[in-house]
Amino acid sequence: MRLSVVIRSKDEADRLRLTLASLEGQDGLDEVVAVDDGSRDHTAEVLAEAAGRLPLSVVRHERPKGRSGASNAGARAARGEVVVFLDGDTLAGPGFVRRHRAFHAAGADRVGRGETWHLRATRFLQDPEAATPQPEHAERLARTPAAEVERMRVTRAQVRGDFAAVAARAEAGIYPGAGPRLLQEIELAALRAAPDCEVLWAAACGSNLSVRREAFLAAGGFDEAIDINEHRELALKLCAAGRGMGLVEGADSYHLTHRSGWRDPLKDLGWEEAFFRAHPIPAVGLLAVFWASLSPTSPVPEAARIRSLPDLAAAARGERGVDYDAVRAGLGLPALGLMRAVA
Repeated sequence: MRLSVVIRSKDEADRLRLTLASLEGQDGLDEVVAVDDGSRDHTAEVLAEAAGRLPLSVVRHERPKGRSGASNAGARAARGEVVVFLDGDTLAGPGFVRRHRAFHAAGADRVGRGETWHLRATRFLQDPEAATPQPEHAERLARTPAAEVERMRVTRAQVRGDFAAVAARAEAGIYPGAGPRLLQEIELAALRAAPDCEVLWAAACGSNLSVRREAFLAAGGFDEAIDINEHRELALKLCAAGRGMGLVEGADSYHLTHRSGWRDPLKDLGWEEAFFRAHPIPAVGLLAVFWASLSPTSPVPEAARIRSLPDLAAAARGERGVDYDAVRAGLGLPALGLMRAVA
């Protein structure tokens, strides 16, 4: 069984350099397909440097096609039976490839999702290896003691030879904060304890996701009209086709965080309109309520809160007796006719 890692990247050359280093020496790696989605920085140089150390091929877009378009292009170019999606600002932990490969080689006809972590303080750095600050943080880092700045760095030497030093500074969740950590805990709990839950697709993650390539292509890949939560839409299609979701234990990835470019899925709702139009089912319209429910200061009424994926499934089946369009209105979200969809 051949395995391809597909990396989508745009204008993050210094992080991409570290991502590529994290794939060197990974057992079971047959191919890396890097999709340069219209970068205007030195991404091309970074990829050229890595070509001698990895089984690397490059897809270059002169104009950006977005996360979904870049991922689809990489999967189409890949030759592996299994594709693993990774972002250009995310490190693959030791055993990452081997564990995804074993998950599928064991006959798992499912979408595989690993555990995600983030690396503290990297959001201040444009180049995590050189400790070059992001322009908006230049003054802050100029006032920071040199020893502390040194501790912020993530180097290729660490990634290749002392990953334990990198993992020691990691925290659970793709982004810092109690919300992302709690969400991941809920998702992993469902993957481990509720394998038959009908909304396990909601536990998919954007980077650290593996699937058989033929199933990915048969499902039409990522919906290019969606550029937030495109991974959940893909997982929904695959689960509906009988593939299911599963946790790839020990396949850990580590996000080199950033502040610029982050979009709040509770405020930037273009994804939801496209997602619900493609899949007009209550569970899709309840995702925002679920995420809003997790805050200790949530405006969602106590009786309407959704705190787990089994809760989400029950609410989608209409078992909670709650008018969730009214709840959405209280959150400032447009009505989606959820109760009519349930009926």
